[in-house]
Amino acid sequence: MNIPSLAWHSLWHRRATAGLVVLSIALSVVLLLGVERIRAQARASFAGTLSGTDLIVGARGSAVNLLLYSVFRIGDATNGVSWASHLALRQRPEVAWTVPLSLGDSHRGFPVLGTDRGYFEHYRHAGGQRLEFAAGGVFDDRFEAVLGAEVARRLGYRPGDRLTLAHGAGRVSFMRHADKPFVVRGILAPTATPVDRTVHVSLAGLEAVHEGWPAGRGARHGPEAHGEHAKHAAVTAILVGLREQVQVLHLQRAINEFEHEALLAILPSLTMQQLWDLLAVGENLLLAVGVLVVVCGGLATATALLTGLNERRREMAILRALGASPRAIFGLVLGEALLLTVGGMLVGVLLLQALLLGALPLLADRVGFAIPAWPPSPREAWLLVGVCGAGLCAGLVPAVRVYRQSLADGMTIRL
Repeated sequence: MNIPSLAWHSLWHRRATAGLVVLSIALSVVLLLGVERIRAQARASFAGTLSGTDLIVGARGSAVNLLLYSVFRIGDATNGVSWASHLALRQRPEVAWTVPLSLGDSHRGFPVLGTDRGYFEHYRHAGGQRLEFAAGGVFDDRFEAVLGAEVARRLGYRPGDRLTLAHGAGRVSFMRHADKPFVVRGILAPTATPVDRTVHVSLAGLEAVHEGWPAGRGARHGPEAHGEHAKHAAVTAILVGLREQVQVLHLQRAINEFEHEALLAILPSLTMQQLWDLLAVGENLLLAVGVLVVVCGGLATATALLTGLNERRREMAILRALGASPRAIFGLVLGEALLLTVGGMLVGVLLLQALLLGALPLLADRVGFAIPAWPPSPREAWLLVGVCGAGLCAGLVPAVRVYRQSLADGMTIRL
């Protein structure tokens, strides 16, 4: 007896019910794989935001908070780092380079980052890739700006356009520096990191717009855009690269024990792991929701097969009379469950790919990282194996029930 062919024709005869079961399994697969894809890509995107930086230095406080506001532009700094401390750090023999970062202003909802030219030379992302320019170049004057790809695209800026900064990080600000506009000098190529959503200006330019403010950052004098221009300023954080990575723990301890100022030095990769440990509960909850939905899909499969057994008692009896063994009947029902599950998996995978392909631009804008539609990860493949196993388990109950039915029960007409 050709069990696969018989199972297929049996399902086709009940295609309306089978189609609903396949759809329920497909939706559960979409949710399960979608959660896993977002989780994996979020981790990969966060991990690829910054590479090649050995230490991040900021005011003493929370390590995770320092990582969030210095790299991901999330949250605010509790305090700044004096320029004297920056110079002392830069002059240490273990240090190859430093990049000062100054945050706090915004432009139409996008964060403004004050830095120097070393940022474009030393900043790395996605496993060591440099920042590339789609148009223009690095700022040369203190009132020039370099825009991230998303800022330029969403606001329609081109090199040569003018923009003004606003005090604070909100989308709506009543404290604008309209008297000191900046000229767009360059536009960076897309990186799928927070760099795309950042307006980069020189430290000199950022200080110049605050000249004369009661709560300003201090006066700046001279046209320089980098170097010693910021010797009296405070910065939000400092990116540090070392000559030898074996010295990183020694330097981290020295910075944390700095006598003249309360500083904190963190290792980006280690702090990133701490961040994911904090978010592990949410990840597990999302995965648990996906698993529960898959279980519901399996229950739908079992329900559909069990419901149809009473209507198929004569069919099963005829098969037994034609020579089908109880084992063959058991395999028939189990094969139907397997076909429903595999069909639902295939539809679910294709539906997920279609949704991701259609939503890629929206996802890049909303969540800040791209989610590739293909190929599935090895972890997703194992999840699909688990879904297939759940489908077989769901088919065991009706299969066992059919196995136990006698020939006489199937041939008897009950009124």
